[in-house]
Amino acid sequence: MPGVYLSYPFCAQKCTYCNFASGVFPRELESRYIDAMLAELRATEWPWTPETIYLGGGTPSQMDPDALTKLLAEIPGREWSEATMEAAPGSITGEKVEAWRRAGINRVSLGVQSFIAKELSRTGRKHTAQTVVDDVAILRNAGIANINLDLIAGLPFQTRESWNQSLDWIERIGAPHVSVYMLEVDDDSNLGRELLVLGSRYGAAAVPCEDDIAAFYETAVERLKMMGIDRYEISNFARAGHESRHNLKYWRREPYLGFGADAHSFNGESRWQNPESAEHYVGQGHVLPITLPADAVAERFFLGLRLTEGIKGPWHPFADSIRQFIDDGLLEQSGDRIRLTDRGVMLSNEVFQEFVGVQV
Repeated sequence: MPGVYLSYPFCAQKCTYCNFASGVFPRELESRYIDAMLAELRATEWPWTPETIYLGGGTPSQMDPDALTKLLAEIPGREWSEATMEAAPGSITGEKVEAWRRAGINRVSLGVQSFIAKELSRTGRKHTAQTVVDDVAILRNAGIANINLDLIAGLPFQTRESWNQSLDWIERIGAPHVSVYMLEVDDDSNLGRELLVLGSRYGAAAVPCEDDIAAFYETAVERLKMMGIDRYEISNFARAGHESRHNLKYWRREPYLGFGADAHSFNGESRWQNPESAEHYVGQGHVLPITLPADAVAERFFLGLRLTEGIKGPWHPFADSIRQFIDDGLLEQSGDRIRLTDRGVMLSNEVFQEFVGVQV
């Protein structure tokens, strides 16, 4: 199932936890960026007809509807089986959603992160739980019922009680898809940098410990399952039939083309990436990026094992490592298929490291 990813890195504010190449940029750059994306799309020779589209960022829901319509008009295959728009709570109106639908959007992913005011206030997010409820109602009234809600485990001031309150809201709203991410600590986000230097800005001193974050994640797995929302990938949960068709292609190594800043592409054999920043992307003109051969053998393991379904054999050349992981309780085997155990999910980075950068 080939797909298309459109990167829109513009936001109304930069969230403290965000480690993407997105942020607040001049309005003038935004219009030039749209022109650059249109040029890139128009110069593309499509090797196949895409079946899914995903607009990420950034906050693509703040994009001018006319610009969105122009961009999507350059992509063949409409009506696509799935066309997702990422949206920030509070950026949705009935008129805007109608424009999305006319352009071909049929799925929306809301970056909720938390329903708790104290947690949201330290991240830069300005919405409330009621904002999310109202946004979901607008989407459903407009005929978009395929909705994802994002949560982050590990935000400043998060507790077991507040985490369960956010999960209560998930249950009340009844979205068919939920993504649960554990807070990433790296120097690409303001909060991450502060945590690395043991500082206190951005609420860093109030970030839960690693054991608590892991416990929050495990609680989410259990509670979502009780709601009929099962884990199908480490960070993604869905009711049957509502799995993200677009995102599944990343873990199943299906082809996709990325457009815009920091967008990645994969044609089944090679991978390439556009310039990371919006400024560099706009300034480069239409220059083909360098392609690198994909490591098909290793990728099958460290991408495929993210899925709850796991992967089928054969296991060469990692048979010895896999047997050790099974003995250690990190992997389990059923017939010709292996998958991460619940313990293996929590230690997945250690498992995946075994397959990364190995010469085969």
